[in-house]
Amino acid sequence: MRFLIKSGLLLYNIYCLILFLAFLFLIMPFVVLASFMGRIRGGRLIYWLCRFWTDSCFVLWGMWHQHIEESPHDKNKQYIFVSNHISYFDIPVIFKAIRGQQIRILGKYEMSKIPVFGFLYRNAVVMVNREDADNRRKSMLELKAFIRKGISVFICPEGTFNETGRPLKEFYDGAFRIAIETQTPIRPILFLDTYDRMNYRQLLSLTPGRCRTVYLDLVTVDGLTTADTASLRDRVYKQMEAALIRYHASWITQHD
Repeated sequence: MRFLIKSGLLLYNIYCLILFLAFLFLIMPFVVLASFMGRIRGGRLIYWLCRFWTDSCFVLWGMWHQHIEESPHDKNKQYIFVSNHISYFDIPVIFKAIRGQQIRILGKYEMSKIPVFGFLYRNAVVMVNREDADNRRKSMLELKAFIRKGISVFICPEGTFNETGRPLKEFYDGAFRIAIETQTPIRPILFLDTYDRMNYRQLLSLTPGRCRTVYLDLVTVDGLTTADTASLRDRVYKQMEAALIRYHASWITQHD
């Protein structure tokens, strides 16, 4: 029985990979076209294509998204979205979670090296190499430029996968510094099931099922200065940590 289950999951993952690649190659000609349209117009088209890609794959993979708002979310306003980061599957869920708004995602530079996908990635996200101080500074400036144009940004303040067994790993300051410097409110969101849909330890670990996104209470930054960056970071961390514990996030094996 165990062999049959493992064989079935392997076949399911091969099926999902084929669909993933099929839709990637389907949208690539439009991505190439969008790359000549500039970061604003072209980026808007690429994000629409990514939502189409995600929506199509979710249906064919046997997955569904559940949107939970602990406080009302106004799509007509601008935010800095921050989330936990626990799986490669966080990426497609972003496109299910945030609808009706323009966003730009801060993403790891390493992902841009993947053949074919890397071209889309380079044209869709603001890339950051956290090992390079100059690159980090340029990435922050690019995010602030998008904010000045009325576009929301999405940042995972943990920077990489949380492999600690705790609700969250430590946060970087960048998202909170940008929020203060641009006076943009922070909207924390949680991805509760992406760890169960795809474990970060193994790429071929995809399973069908639900993907919940929780919108936590808005955090305003009115009147804060850069001297308040650490306290703002810690406030958001505690808010997200408490909520992950409350929802019994499956990766938690230890917490205070």
